[in-house]
Amino acid sequence: MADVQDNFAVRQVTDVHSNWSAQGDGNEGKFSFQLILDDGAAEAVIRPPAEDSFVVLQLLALTKDLFFDSENRVLIFGRVAFNAPQAAAAAAAASR
Repeated sequence: MADVQDNFAVRQVTDVHSNWSAQGDGNEGKFSFQLILDDGAAEAVIRPPAEDSFVVLQLLALTKDLFFDSENRVLIFGRVAFNAPQAAAAAAAASR
């Protein structure tokens, strides 16, 4: 009989581990994020490109609640702390 917990598609992310790995001389490295779901009930790994990894890290810093839809492979950021002047400054700095 399958574990009932395996049937949940959306789980809370309770921890995130990140890493970068070299891909050989002259090649760009790759980022990955290991998502620990519901205090270890499940795990997922996402591998966004470098530009998206930067945005993921920023959003992680701005939100308290984080969820992952394992069926659709969607990272869901809860309420994001937003301050328009700070957001505009961060966007300007990122585009340089």
